[in-house]
Amino acid sequence: MKPYGGTGDRRGDAARRPPVAALRRLSVAWGAGAVGAVSLAVTLAHPLTGMVSDSAPLLVGEVSVLLVLTAVTVRRSSGGQAAVSAGLSGLAVALILLRAVWQGPPQLTFGACAGWALGAVAATGVGLYLRGLDDQRRRAVEEAARAQRLGLARDLHDFVAHDLNGMLVQAQAAQVVADTLPEPVADALRRIEDAGQRALASLDRAVHALGEPGPGIEELERLADAFTPVARVELAVAPGIAVRQEVSSLAYRVVTEALTNVRRHAPRATTVRVEVHEDGEVLRVRVEDDGGGRSQSTRAGGFGLANLTHLLEARGGKLAAGPDRRGWQVTAEIPT
Repeated sequence: MKPYGGTGDRRGDAARRPPVAALRRLSVAWGAGAVGAVSLAVTLAHPLTGMVSDSAPLLVGEVSVLLVLTAVTVRRSSGGQAAVSAGLSGLAVALILLRAVWQGPPQLTFGACAGWALGAVAATGVGLYLRGLDDQRRRAVEEAARAQRLGLARDLHDFVAHDLNGMLVQAQAAQVVADTLPEPVADALRRIEDAGQRALASLDRAVHALGEPGPGIEELERLADAFTPVARVELAVAPGIAVRQEVSSLAYRVVTEALTNVRRHAPRATTVRVEVHEDGEVLRVRVEDDGGGRSQSTRAGGFGLANLTHLLEARGGKLAAGPDRRGWQVTAEIPT
């Protein structure tokens, strides 16, 4: 059975995109921790075995690798991972000279370890500095996006709303003389007025949504309840999720688009499962249905998932969509 994505469905296009963003998001935290732990074990083994290391090039090379891993881990990893992994690699740097001077005077041993510890402190400082630059760049991008939304909201309000108001006023004014007009014309004017009122209300909502972030994870239960007449929604949101509003709104958009596609392309779906949880510095969203096929009347797809894919990749995340054993699933990884 073919998935209901179809050859002309953009749901399938998103699934075929290579996970480039996932490769960019590979963390070095566990690698740094493992290398630091191995280095520490080797260092502690020297006094136990009575060995003395006299290979300076190997020590310098090992220290260089540990310092680079320390800086990258502090820059890229979450607070807990960075503390553990960078702590192990930094401690390994501070104690590595024990391999050569552990038989010497205590003052020499302490001084050597303290001196090399400064290198670990410097690597940590470099990582924190680069982390700060990344945060500044992210905030600048978010501020630019917000300014763009506000500019578009102002244009909608100043131009489109003004024209709609003018049309509405003309329709209302024409109804003043409705007694002299044929009934079909008067009825058309009333419908024009109603349509204008609805358009203005929709425009007000659009302007508000552009000015402020949209609904977030806290609104998923309401969204699931509204979708229940189409299919039963099993909502599994991990407790205690605390992410920025922009991230929460993006997760809501992913779920909304996935449910919209279920309505359009999976008319036989009876159950949709929505899962949202944090995994380190990533918010993971998964929407799976049991449609199992596609509707012949809705073979043509839209651009919702394709646009969300581009948006997520621009923020360092990823989105994938494709068939599974029951129907169709959409998964998203949103950096927090």
